[in-house]
Amino acid sequence: MESNPKNLAEALLSTEILEAIPDAVAAVNQQGVIIQVNSQTESLFGYTRHEMIGQSVEMLVPEPRRGAHQEHRADYHARPKIRRMGSGLDLYARRRDGSEFPVEISLSPVTTGSGSVVLSVIRDISDRKRIEDELRRASEELDRRKTRELRDSQNRLALIVDSSQDAIIGKNLDGTITHWNKGAEQIYGYTAAEIIGRNISILCPPELPDEIPAILDKIRRGERVEYFESMRITKDGRRLNMSISVSPIYDVEGRIVGASAIGRNFTAQKKVEEQLRQSQKMEAVGRLAGGIAHDFNNLLGIVTACAELLRPRVDEQSLEYLNNIREAANRGASLTRQLLAFGRRQPVQSQVLDLNERLMQVSKLLKPLMGDDVEITMPSRAVGAIVEADPGQLDQIVLNLAVNARDAMPKGGRLIVETGVFDLDEAFAREHSMSPGRYVMLAVSDNGTGMDEATRSRIFEPFFTTKDIAKGSGLGLATVYGIVKQSGGHIWVYSEPGHGTTFKIYLPSAEHKLGLNAEDRAEALPPRRDGFTVLIAEDDPVMRKVTRKMLEEHGFNVLEATDGEAALNVIAASHIRIDLMLSDVVMKGMNGPELVLRLMESHPEMKVVYMSGYTGELVPHQSLHAGIPLLEKPFSRASLLKMIDEALR
Repeated sequence: MESNPKNLAEALLSTEILEAIPDAVAAVNQQGVIIQVNSQTESLFGYTRHEMIGQSVEMLVPEPRRGAHQEHRADYHARPKIRRMGSGLDLYARRRDGSEFPVEISLSPVTTGSGSVVLSVIRDISDRKRIEDELRRASEELDRRKTRELRDSQNRLALIVDSSQDAIIGKNLDGTITHWNKGAEQIYGYTAAEIIGRNISILCPPELPDEIPAILDKIRRGERVEYFESMRITKDGRRLNMSISVSPIYDVEGRIVGASAIGRNFTAQKKVEEQLRQSQKMEAVGRLAGGIAHDFNNLLGIVTACAELLRPRVDEQSLEYLNNIREAANRGASLTRQLLAFGRRQPVQSQVLDLNERLMQVSKLLKPLMGDDVEITMPSRAVGAIVEADPGQLDQIVLNLAVNARDAMPKGGRLIVETGVFDLDEAFAREHSMSPGRYVMLAVSDNGTGMDEATRSRIFEPFFTTKDIAKGSGLGLATVYGIVKQSGGHIWVYSEPGHGTTFKIYLPSAEHKLGLNAEDRAEALPPRRDGFTVLIAEDDPVMRKVTRKMLEEHGFNVLEATDGEAALNVIAASHIRIDLMLSDVVMKGMNGPELVLRLMESHPEMKVVYMSGYTGELVPHQSLHAGIPLLEKPFSRASLLKMIDEALR
């Protein structure tokens, strides 16, 4: 006999069955009236069975949700179906005391003889919700901690990147700049705001148009470009020698999305290396020239001897040819003497002498050599200019330099020969590859045509000359170089096209060899100037770097500019008071006197000190302003600090 479904449904609603269910159960009819509950419902909601049966089920629903619950109940009765627990709905119930708690509810439609009834199984999930909330809060705290740690890590990385003196630049695959650190700003002159969003090609010189695209092609293929040397251009147009490494940047999925470039400025290092190579080249050429001259002298000796032996054996008509041979041999011997001097192979007869007294003797030869259209000035500023040298070689130095000065002044001009005594400290000596101690300076200057950098770099090479073949052998300055080095000295040249030339020769002082107790002339440094700011306007990067270091070690704040125009820009952009301008006289673009003229109009309170490789006797002829002191290069730390201290008083 088959059971009746309605009887089965009514059996399910019996108290015995409902009590066997561990969750709260409420049977609700189509009108939303509670018709049956179990004891678990009483415990859960705080009502007795009699208080719930016959009442609207909305009594168990929080008041704000009752209207919506009625609509959901009507929709459910229109389309009844089983709804299981964990359906993802956010449901809440209300206890008798008014407290609300989260629940899960399963619904099962049951057909009885009295009509359709919904059997609701209600489960309190407060504990589970609390655990879920705690887990969620723990997860959120962990995420916040990870985010904070990631942010801290990113900030630390950003600080490391910004503290680097190298230029670190990020860019996408079409070359657009996306990141720009402080090192890049200092090297190239652009701020991050000025450069981000522009193409990296702005830094590349026009003669290298294919370099950037070729690098980006390698990056797209996942290749690295390491330590290649190239040229880059700064905001103010200066060219820098850069060592550059470029690496791909990957996203989280491993795709290449950009490139990171690290650039190191080695312009100053390259200049020092070139000077070292030049010195090594001169040493090698000197040894070669000395060896050749020695052998050539032997050959000339044979030629001269044979000519003398032939003289009594030839007729009168042939004597002319012998005389020509002898004259050519004499000229060859003169050349070899100069080569031997350059190669430091010539015998030296050194003696201790006063350079000023020797110059007085040489001056008698200068007037006929230079001509009436050249003014010769020999200011004697040095006391105790005692050196140990060959007197003849000293004469040769002065005369050779005078001859070159004469050729640089075809329409006349001015020749200045002067001396000085300087105590060079360890810092100065280290920067200029010298030994510290006392030196005597011999300076020979002219206000002639001057030389460009290409010419200056070769003037001491044997047989290098800018003169016609008939006017010189190209050995004059090579001889000077050889004599100076043979005497343990050093030589520098300062020259610019249109601004004349100054040769400065430093020979070790021999004052101690006179048997006198020469007093220690090491100058005491002036008091520190902490908080004072100096702006250096100098177009030589090595000179600028060395000067800045000496000033900063004495407490000064230091700003830099490469020429007059750049100095005015630095002054305009500076938020601090600039106490003194230390300006080179001759610079590319706006020079020192032009800069000072502008400063007199805009910043009359700013102190100024000139510096120059030219001597003080020559510089006033370049329209300097009266009253501004001049610091002659090369200068020691003591002389630099002393002159600036006096200017700031």
